[in-house]
Amino acid sequence: MKSVQDIAKAILAREGGYVNDADDPGGATNHGVTVHTMRRLGLDLNGDGKVDAQDVRVLTAEKALQIFVDEYFHKPGLGALPGPLQASVFDMYVNAGGNAVKILQRLLNQMRISVAVDGVIGPQTTQAATQAISAAPDHFVDAYGIARRNYYYRLADARVASRKYARRRDGGKGGWIVRAEEFLSEKYHLSAAAHSERTASWG
Repeated sequence: MKSVQDIAKAILAREGGYVNDADDPGGATNHGVTVHTMRRLGLDLNGDGKVDAQDVRVLTAEKALQIFVDEYFHKPGLGALPGPLQASVFDMYVNAGGNAVKILQRLLNQMRISVAVDGVIGPQTTQAATQAISAAPDHFVDAYGIARRNYYYRLADARVASRKYARRRDGGKGGWIVRAEEFLSEKYHLSAAAHSERTASWG
């Protein structure tokens, strides 16, 4: 199993550099760390008394890596989840915060393993995830990846401005979908035709 540091480095590479996209609710982002996260952590990197896009711009990859490990793995308790799940949930937590855990909890409920959908990894969720992995060791991680992909599609269904993250201009899979499928067995990747059919209603 990959170490937390190795998983975090892969996430860092996936996130890329500085962007400030008006269509992204996260606002200014660098190495996957948003201005909102930096404000929460009080990271006034240029010492001007405020945390804004300029601080995001100068965030180093090394600092972002530390934030990933501290704030998005250790703090929410992802280390308590079964090992095979950790990389995908960690990646999703960086991208979507507590929704990463809610996706897992909803999936567990769909498997008739009752847990509260609260975005918190406590003993109940840990035990339920362990039970699910034991029951479907060859399928549960893929099931979580599919649930991630469906979450992204639903976001794009509901918010027109977000559709460019799920579907490229040429109609191919956007970054969100590609990202989810990196954690899926290839046999569960959508074909180009299936992706096109799923997004056809967007016009």
